[in-house]
Amino acid sequence: MNRFRTLPALAAAGTLLLACAQAQAVPERPERQDHRGRAPLAGLRVLLSNDDSMRMARPDASDGKGLYEVRRALCAGGADVVVMAPWANQSGAGTSATSSGRLTVQRRTALPAGYENDCSRAPGGGAVYGVCKGGSPCGPETPSATPADTVRLGIGGGLAAKAGWTDGPDLVVTGSNYGPNVASVVNESGTVGAALAAIDEGVPAVALNSSYDPAVTDSFEVADHTYRATAEFGANLVADLRERGLLTTEFVVNVNYPHHERGERPRGTAWTSVGTRKLVEFRYSAQGDTFTIGGALCVPDEPKCRPETKRRADFALLQRGHVTVTPVGLDRTHTGRETRRLERYVRTGR
Repeated sequence: MNRFRTLPALAAAGTLLLACAQAQAVPERPERQDHRGRAPLAGLRVLLSNDDSMRMARPDASDGKGLYEVRRALCAGGADVVVMAPWANQSGAGTSATSSGRLTVQRRTALPAGYENDCSRAPGGGAVYGVCKGGSPCGPETPSATPADTVRLGIGGGLAAKAGWTDGPDLVVTGSNYGPNVASVVNESGTVGAALAAIDEGVPAVALNSSYDPAVTDSFEVADHTYRATAEFGANLVADLRERGLLTTEFVVNVNYPHHERGERPRGTAWTSVGTRKLVEFRYSAQGDTFTIGGALCVPDEPKCRPETKRRADFALLQRGHVTVTPVGLDRTHTGRETRRLERYVRTGR
């Protein structure tokens, strides 16, 4: 028997997760309905953002495909969705925010092929906005707002001005991210950072992340069916949390969906902690006063690569094929036993 929390155990905890669709095509599908014949997300206003941008212009679609899949799934569930996302890729931005100057919110009129009509029945039509820095229209070289900027702006006045949501969104969803956000990567994740900005502003938030194949270490690509499955899982999770009154501002619900082959399903769903393992080692090469930033995946047991110390760590369970669901709070105070001597010294001077 799986000793981690799989679907039955999560249901007992109040987070029943429905099976995820595995299809890659984008056919028209009827909206999911609850037992009373209503769309389960009807009436829910969702601000959707990410850290990959809203462009979806790269050949591998790593700059926004996950966002459009989530937009599709949320609208299929009946949600009213408005996208306010970084104008350009802001991966690794963490919780950084712009404290002065101007931000411009620019609506995207031509959406990526295949996603144009996903929100046609939503009250707001699924409007998509990119947010850049400055007071002029966003252009190819315009600096982008950060993920946290987009959420703070949306809650703080952007949605009121653009969508008429004078009392803000009911929920912020970020992602789905190009790649997982687990262990040490959570600290610099713009996807998680934007979600943390939401709960800091008093709005519940769910962060979604799509994994690449861990067996292919020289090509980090997220499969189309993984983006689709992540989005379906996330929309079902949001519906179930909403039904049970479990959407909260106490912490971000950080979801990582594993890579699996088409037609297969995850091993289960695990309730996890943010792991301690260092996943990426950054390297800096000097050429005079200029340093080129590079990096590589950490090799276990290398001196610079911090090991895993937790039993139910997100990265470990994700690698084994589980969907991981992890609470991430604003308060990251370490509460381990090893702090007691330091605490005693601070309190008593001894």
